[in-house]
Parts: sequence; C-alpha cells; structure tokens
Amino acid sequence: MKKKNLSVKKTIHNFYLKKLDDPRIKKIYSNFKKKISSHVPNSFCVAVSGGVDSMALSFLAKCYSLENNKKVYFFIVDHKLRKNSTLEANLVKKKLKLFQIFSNVLTIKKINKKSNLQTFARNNRYKLIINQSLTKKIDMILTAHHTDDLIENFFIRLLRGSGLKGLISFSKIKSKTTFDDKIFILRPLLDTPKKDLIYISKNTFNFNVNDPSNLDNKFLRVKVRKLISNLEKDGLTLNKFKLSLNNLSKSNNAIDYYVQKNINDNSNYLKLTNSIILKDDFLKQPDEIVFRSFSKLIKKIGKKNTYARGAKVENLLKYLRSTSNYSKKTLSGCIIQKFENSVIISSENR
Repeated sequence: MKKKNLSVKKTIHNFYLKKLDDPRIKKIYSNFKKKISSHVPNSFCVAVSGGVDSMALSFLAKCYSLENNKKVYFFIVDHKLRKNSTLEANLVKKKLKLFQIFSNVLTIKKINKKSNLQTFARNNRYKLIINQSLTKKIDMILTAHHTDDLIENFFIRLLRGSGLKGLISFSKIKSKTTFDDKIFILRPLLDTPKKDLIYISKNTFNFNVNDPSNLDNKFLRVKVRKLISNLEKDGLTLNKFKLSLNNLSKSNNAIDYYVQKNINDNSNYLKLTNSIILKDDFLKQPDEIVFRSFSKLIKKIGKKNTYARGAKVENLLKYLRSTSNYSKKTLSGCIIQKFENSVIISSENR
C-alpha cells in the first residue's frame, strides 16, 4: 500500500477514535456494540437513507468494523419519491466517502403509484437491499430504527387494527425479513432515542439530508408523531411504554406456546407428499390459536416467504368450521379440502 494511502487510512482511523472520546458518543457506541456483537458474522450491511438516524448508524457501524476487522457494506437507495432524490443519494455517497465509507446507490424504478407511496417505496427499498445482500452472501441488514420509531410504529399498527403479534413485532432487535427468510433485519438502536442519534450525526459527519415528507400532514406517520407529542405532555413516558410493550410480549409468548402445541398435538405432517392432515380438535381451539396455527401451516406447505392475508385466512377458517360441503379451496399456494372430521392441506405444485 502506498504511503499516501496509509496516511489517509491512519488519519481516518484516528478521526473515529477521537470521536469516541466524547463520553456521550462512547456510551451510545458501547450499547450499540453490545447489541450487535452476538448477531453479526464476518460481514454485514447497513441501510443508509441519509437522514440523521442512518448517518449516526453509519458512524457506529464504521467504528465497529474498524475495531473488529469486519467487512461492512453500505447501501443507499434512490427511492425516486422526489425529483431530487438521485442528487441526494449521490451527495450522501460523496459525503460518506470523505470518511472512508464506500457505499453503493441502489435505484428504485420510477414510481407511478399514487396511494400508499411510503409503504410501496419502503418495501421496494428492502427488496433492493436484500437482493444485494444475497449476491454478496450477507444475511444481516442493520437499520437505524430507534426508540421514537418503536413508539410510532406501535401506534400506527394500533390505528390500522393490528392484532397482538403485529403490535409487538417491531420491538424485536432481530427478525427475519418478510421477503426472504434467509435474511435478517437487525435494529441495534431500538433503545436509543432520536435525540442521541442527532447528537452523533451533528458531532461526527455533520451532514444529513432532510425529508420534507416528515412535515407533511397527509402521511399517517406525521399525524402519529404529533399525537405522541401531545401524549407525552399528558404523562406518556418511554418507561411506561416499554412496560406495556413487555407485558404484551409476555402475552404473545404464551399464545405462541399454545400455537405450537396445537400444531404438535392436532396435525400430522406427511413429508413424502408435503401435506398436512388436521385433526378435528385443531379447529376447536381458541380463535387466535387456530388463526396463527393455520397461517403457519399454510406458509409452510405453500413455501411462501410471507403469511397469507389475515382476512382470507379468517374467511377460509369460517368456511371450514361451518360447512359440510367438501369442495376444494385454494390459498397462498395450497389446496385445502375437508374430509369428514379432518382437513387436508396440500401444495398446489405437487
């Protein structure tokens, strides 16, 4: 390696070490390191939006890679939601390069969709990063979701009518992606308030892009953010919220136990034909137990990455419980047929 390159590398390394001398940044980094050390393999990737959250995450991930000799990839997605999104993505890439963070810009094709734009863009952003991760044989994607996001997502899902599982699912530090079960999302900053990430971003790279949609009242997230702000004035605290979330998680774990028990006791898997026979007692359990059990089995037999839509599962269960008609039904790559006191779930692709 040339002397000039060695000098640049040493200068950059010293930059990160010096920033970690700041007690507040050091404390946040120590917590970050503790959260990811048991999860990340030799390489991982970071989803970068250019906002203060992801810029702070980029700093922390770079520190961790230097300290532990890990290979880390940084992916910036040009979402095409705004006319200047390409300029912003390339600017973020250029700024990160100044700090020896080399990133790739992934581009979403032009969006013609007029409703649920943010959800559509988010899903496509994950798909692009997941595809790159698979190419590079990476199974861990770090995101900058923080404490404020945790609370916001809870209320958003509550307003959309999510069940218990949906309400607490975002609280897990590590979870499989809905698009490919070989790839995991890691959220090491869920215990970190946004104000701490703003502090890191300002006192390290001192650069971020601002998303004007964060101030646009037509988006549900913005409305929820204002709702939470008002609730905080009336006494909502992070500790109270976490206590409620922890209690909900315990209830969810209890349900999961009985879901697996229902599957073990009241179904038989036939490996040779990739089919499942449900006993009469399978459908006689409490509604939530049956719903989750049935959804898991449909996903398994249909070999899908995501669960079937809840409304379709509910309608099919209602049909199986109420009819003596033995006609076949299909759902999510499966054929479902009732035979006297049992139900057979088989693959459409046999």
